[in-house]
Amino acid sequence: MLINLNLDLRLKYTAVLAAAAFWTAAGMTPALAADADVVIDNFAFVPATVTIAAGEAVTWTNHDDTPHQVLASDKSFRSPGLDTGEHYRLVFAKPGTYGYYCSLHPYMVGTVIVH
Repeated sequence: MLINLNLDLRLKYTAVLAAAAFWTAAGMTPALAADADVVIDNFAFVPATVTIAAGEAVTWTNHDDTPHQVLASDKSFRSPGLDTGEHYRLVFAKPGTYGYYCSLHPYMVGTVIVH
């Protein structure tokens, strides 16, 4: 019984190592998606700060009855006007800290931190 259990564990371990070697050799390192979602609600970005890895995305979704527009503080990105239920998705390729605000309601501010 113990021999069969050890053999079973070794086979599972070997299968995991083989899969990891395959993915690495193929240049397709598997990664978990960790995109971030920001809700626009009650004239605020919720959460106000999100942290993601380079290559991941942030999606803003407007839950207010009023249009909003996401605009980078440095003007590097701008969403179209977002009506109720509409969303805007942006992939952040480079690490950095990206401040943004609503161009229609400038007191609404947020930050994306990209590692």
